[in-house]
Amino acid sequence: MNSNFRTGLLVFLLFACYTSSTQAQTINNTRFGKGLQFIAADSSFSLKAGVRFQTLYQGVSNPDTKDWDDRFLIRRARLKFEGFAFSPRLEYKIELGLSNSDIGSDIPDQTNNADNIILDAVARWQVAPGLQLWVGQTKLPGNRERVISSQKMQFVDRSLLNSRFNLDRDAGLQLHHEHQLGQVVLREVGAISMGEGRDITVNNTGGYSYTGRFEVLPFGAFEGEGDYVGSDISREQTPKLALAASYDFNDDAMREQAQLGDYLSAPRDLHTWFVDAMFKYKGFSSMAEYAHRRAPDGAVVARDEFGGVTEAFTTGNAFNIQAGYLLPTNWEIAGRYTEYTPTAATGQRDQQQYTLGLSKYIVGHSLKVQSDVSLLQEANQADRTMFRLQLEVAL
Repeated sequence: MNSNFRTGLLVFLLFACYTSSTQAQTINNTRFGKGLQFIAADSSFSLKAGVRFQTLYQGVSNPDTKDWDDRFLIRRARLKFEGFAFSPRLEYKIELGLSNSDIGSDIPDQTNNADNIILDAVARWQVAPGLQLWVGQTKLPGNRERVISSQKMQFVDRSLLNSRFNLDRDAGLQLHHEHQLGQVVLREVGAISMGEGRDITVNNTGGYSYTGRFEVLPFGAFEGEGDYVGSDISREQTPKLALAASYDFNDDAMREQAQLGDYLSAPRDLHTWFVDAMFKYKGFSSMAEYAHRRAPDGAVVARDEFGGVTEAFTTGNAFNIQAGYLLPTNWEIAGRYTEYTPTAATGQRDQQQYTLGLSKYIVGHSLKVQSDVSLLQEANQADRTMFRLQLEVAL
């Protein structure tokens, strides 16, 4: 068993024993999918602890060998702790990744040769009504699909757009503001971060990253923050729509995908745009996103003696659209189309993916089985087919 998983599980079990035996706090609101919760007797702090994992089977047809290449793995395993400290105005969240997919690192020199176990470690201070200051490491306010939790996705996993262009997590400061004009909800988010991703321990080798996001919800707020939940689990009784745009400027980025990927031998300024929308009504849901990233000084950093690209930043654009309908029986059928068009100079190929998904929500997103089948198309390559089946359990 992975040593990090053993350690995390031990921490969780010790916490569970502690909360069930001590008289200094009160357990409340505890039910499946909501974790263990308690508030200190003097109301000086609260703590909610949760654990979740995903088991995934994935198979892909290999047109070259005619084989079926497959694997069975623990896609994600997470521990999450959150609550308030000293005052309800000061909230915190800590999330730890325990699976190999969560903690693997291809940049050991920048992470002190350690596993990337910390996903989120952030404090959120309610400065004034509708205004919060976030300090620490967490997701940047980039594309909607990335901000949606991996527990609450409509498909087995996120799209090709997200894997190429998402901003992921970073350490720094964020300011979140929300206000309302009639029924219209407006949100603005600004962030300044280190620009090199999570769990980096060395000094900043480039510049900072500056991110802004603006959202408008013209028909009011979604039930249960459903604008950041895949599928219409709440079955909105009136139409709900969320529109948003994000922009990120990463000054002298050193990693090939800004906050992700290998470190390259020379920096580039990276400009990334996102536009996205979410719509829900009576079990029907639809989400669309467009992403564009450019490097004004050129995406290519190095070539070999034959002129082939050996180092390049990931630039270009991508589009993703998906929709689904949740039946009264809590079965959902959904479809997704994604296209990725990289900058030609990088030598990468255009890609398209067509996905059909089928999900059964047993206890919302806390206990569900999801499957999907995809047609994978890549320029100058034979088409491939991918099948995935995943179980999500979140306590």
